Amino acid sequence: MSDTERMTARDPTSERRARSDYTGGVYGSMLAASVVVGAGALGDFPRLELVGLLLLTGVVFWLAHVHAQMFGARLAQRRQDRGAVLRQVCREEWPIVEAAVPPAVAVAVSPVLGLDLAGALWLALSVAVAGQVGWSAAAARRAGAGWRLVAVTASVNLLLGLLIIAFKLLITH
Repeated sequence: MSDTERMTARDPTSERRARSDYTGGVYGSMLAASVVVGAGALGDFPRLELVGLLLLTGVVFWLAHVHAQMFGARLAQRRQDRGAVLRQVCREEWPIVEAAVPPAVAVAVSPVLGLDLAGALWLALSVAVAGQVGWSAAAARRAGAGWRLVAVTASVNLLLGLLIIAFKLLITH
């Protein structure tokens, strides 16, 4: 019996909570926004490099979270089938990588939209912040939160995203 099955047997709402945990998506969107802000000196192929930087940073942070879960809290506390735990942890942390995809796509399609590199960076940053807000609102709704709490968590994440944008403005001006 898997961890999720054991938790569900004890608490039927735990499976719903597990499926509604989009922490990695919120975190990954914030990470993507930070990568865009920090991407100052790009080489000869800046859009391609930024797409690669976004996706590879998402994968590296995903691996770091998987490692931390595997060798930190999970395996230190109890004996389990390590393969099953690894698969579960990889699935749980995958939203970190998923959150990097929309900003990377925004950069990739920016030439089609007629955007210069600065426009591509702003588009990617906007998409990342929108993702951060969207992931947090989706998590709150899936967890059964009322609309007021959904609005609060979306607002907090929007504020955090706006802070990242303010940092970009401070860095570039």
